[in-house]
Amino acid sequence: MAVASAAPGSIFCKQLLFSLLVLILFCDACKKISLQVPSHLQAETLVGKVNLKECLQLASLILSSDSDFRILEDGSIYTTRDLILSSEKKSFSIFLSDGQRQEQKEIEVVLVARGKKAPKKRHTKDTVLKRSKRRWAPVPCSLMENSLGPFPQHVQQVQSDAAQNYTIFYSISGPGVDKEPFNLFFIDKDTGDIFCTRSIDREQYDQFPIYAYATTADGYAPEYPLPLVFKVEDDNDNAPYFENKVTVFNVPENCRSGTSVGQVTARDHDEPDTLHTRLKYKILQQIPDHPKHFSVHPDTGVITTTTPFLDREKCDTYTLVMEVRDMGGQPFGLFNTGTITISLEDENDNAPYFTETSYFAEVEENRIDVEILRMVVHDQDLPNTPHSKPVYTILQGNENGHFKISTDPNTNEAVLCVVKPLNYEVNHQIVLQIGVLNEAQFSKAANSQTPTMCTTTVTVKVKDSDEGPECQPPVKVIQSKDGLPAGKELLGYKASDPENRSGEGLRYKKIEDEDNWFEIDEHTGDLRTVKVLDRESKFVKNDQYNVSVVAMDADGRSCTGTLLILLEDNNDHPPQLEKEVTICRNTKDSAVLEPVDPDGPENGPPFQFFLDNSASKLWTIETKDGKTAILRQRQNLDYNYYTVPIQIKDRHGLAAKHMLSVRVCDCKTPSDCRMTSQDVRDVKPSNVILGKWAILAMVLGSALLLCVLFTCFCVTAKRTVKKCFPEDVAQQNLIVSNTEGPGEEVMEANIRLPTQTSNICDTSVSVGAVGGQGVRTQQSFEMVKGGYTLDSGKGGGHQSLESVKGVGQGVTDTGRFTYNEWHSFTQPRLGEKVYLCGQDEEHKHSEDYVRSYNYEGKGSVAGSVGCCSDRQEEEGLEFLDHLEPKFRALVKTCVKK
Repeated sequence: MAVASAAPGSIFCKQLLFSLLVLILFCDACKKISLQVPSHLQAETLVGKVNLKECLQLASLILSSDSDFRILEDGSIYTTRDLILSSEKKSFSIFLSDGQRQEQKEIEVVLVARGKKAPKKRHTKDTVLKRSKRRWAPVPCSLMENSLGPFPQHVQQVQSDAAQNYTIFYSISGPGVDKEPFNLFFIDKDTGDIFCTRSIDREQYDQFPIYAYATTADGYAPEYPLPLVFKVEDDNDNAPYFENKVTVFNVPENCRSGTSVGQVTARDHDEPDTLHTRLKYKILQQIPDHPKHFSVHPDTGVITTTTPFLDREKCDTYTLVMEVRDMGGQPFGLFNTGTITISLEDENDNAPYFTETSYFAEVEENRIDVEILRMVVHDQDLPNTPHSKPVYTILQGNENGHFKISTDPNTNEAVLCVVKPLNYEVNHQIVLQIGVLNEAQFSKAANSQTPTMCTTTVTVKVKDSDEGPECQPPVKVIQSKDGLPAGKELLGYKASDPENRSGEGLRYKKIEDEDNWFEIDEHTGDLRTVKVLDRESKFVKNDQYNVSVVAMDADGRSCTGTLLILLEDNNDHPPQLEKEVTICRNTKDSAVLEPVDPDGPENGPPFQFFLDNSASKLWTIETKDGKTAILRQRQNLDYNYYTVPIQIKDRHGLAAKHMLSVRVCDCKTPSDCRMTSQDVRDVKPSNVILGKWAILAMVLGSALLLCVLFTCFCVTAKRTVKKCFPEDVAQQNLIVSNTEGPGEEVMEANIRLPTQTSNICDTSVSVGAVGGQGVRTQQSFEMVKGGYTLDSGKGGGHQSLESVKGVGQGVTDTGRFTYNEWHSFTQPRLGEKVYLCGQDEEHKHSEDYVRSYNYEGKGSVAGSVGCCSDRQEEEGLEFLDHLEPKFRALVKTCVKK
């Protein structure tokens, strides 16, 4: 299927023959393009479109080798006159040239003419037609935006190769046909000519992708649907416009020429990258218009300064009226205007200055914190900014620090104050030089020099006044030896009258003496010691002791001075050592001794350590670094307290003997040592000193022991047999038997049953036995003061150990029975139990039977005890975890393993 195009175009201007010859000689072949066209072409017909940028990105010159065709900048090819292609093919070349890069390219265009044959109707008996993708192919087509007609306007013709033999009907679909915008295109079903019914706005629809169909009379489609794209060629119908009607830029004043101010941007809705959207910028007007300070780049819209004379103090705002025009700025291009506002940013290019060159002020002597003068300054920079806020400095005349100058934040005035008393006798007049700057640094202007500091002079006259005594200097230093005895005199603090420079008539008084070392002479101010001066006193700091003195004249005016007494160190204190150290033999076999010398470094370390001959047998001592020593055992000693005599000397030989108590302990750290009386052996009474708390603990312990013994005596002294019940079953005692059967070594031993105490008055233990098959007997041992009894349900009788022993309830020692008595009482019953268990294969007699206690106490949390209770399962025995340690054996016996 072939496609033919025809559309109106603009008139092509013929190129110079000379330029054509040059391009033909020097250009390089780029590519070859083949276009299928009708054999008859009318004038101003769009033949096709070539992508020129594929060969040359920027072409300054576009020429055709055939004058019958003209080439537009976008690559569109139009005929300049009516043409009839006599042959099947016609070729010509497109020459491209870039003047800047000196590049030339050539594109060869081949036009292929198509013939038209008479149609033939397809019969059903004919063979099935075969589709041919190669012949049914789209050809680019374009439409002009805002075309004036006439309408309908021929756009393109589609033909199928099958039309040479059969009758073919054509149809189209897609946007512009059966989709928005509707009915823009239609096709002649017989010829395949496509027509446009009205003008098109490219900004609304830039292209129309439609499909062409070829079918026979019976509805058969010999070809696949042909996709066609109708591109709308742009018309310059939209004027460019600034994105912001009013734009504000800021630029520092005094900036250099060529400084970028900002960039303006405009938009154009026409087709991008065409002459219709090639915009140019220019400044139409500057307000104020003189001198010209700004320029704009015509292509980028960047505004720059043209002079370095922008001065905010003269004009702080400029307004630019700008124009943007398309078509590369050609007069026939569309345009629009906008307003640009440029504000100048302030720079600190103006120095502040005083309104007067000199000032005068007066002040009385000895006055402080008084304002004596205010000075006004001016600054042309922007108010209330660091560029205009002044900072004042006293350059000369204030070497003694009598004055202070500051800035009033409201008025920017300089405020001069006196902060230190002036003395008329020293200076009658003082001349100050004061300078002023801004908070911000001065900026170096491109058109002028950097501003400098402005200065002025202030003359201050000091007025004389009658004043009191003067204490100069405030602190006086005297030296004294350490250990100076009482009654010695020291030179005291001396004050004077500033009027006559004499100390006559002044009286002195001590106002501070922490340890009361001195007394002061009221008339001379000299000091006399009342105590021995001790450098090691807690009131001495850094070898200095301070005494404050007040001096008063006859009128009661006074001044205060400080006397600093510097004490020279004297070697009057030997090294001191801790009284006790601990050696933990699990971690180390030595102790570190760290003596301390209260004297100064000149009379302190290095120390020397010595052991007595008696101590050297067990111990060794080793000096480590002159400040510490290591005390080590010669061999492993018993855990005990040891007294080690040690002598320590300082660097000048002043020595002291110390009786060091060394505790050898089984521990890891000294704080873990808990040495008891069993660990301490062979400790001399003189080495152990009991404190008041230890004595008190011993007395209280003895009293408590006596109370316990007295209580036991009272309980056992009762003669009556009285049955009482315990408060809690969990506090009963478990009687432990040391043997499980008769033996020779215990035949004569006595079994002593526990007696009644203050906590346990009655204990019952039940033992279950089987009297016969299906018969249960209950035997309980009941511990009472009168003896151990056995209640038996077997025969309904009551038997006791006393009856077995042959002793009644009135015997003297009812709590003691021989082993033979106990054995003869229990052996028959236990034997019966064992026999029944052996006869029963199911061992049911070996299980515990339900036995009830006569009484188990009030509030018992334990319930029934273990295997003697009615609980045959393991559940519910959690209470056993909270019993006393004496019941552990009972728990292990009762819980099933």
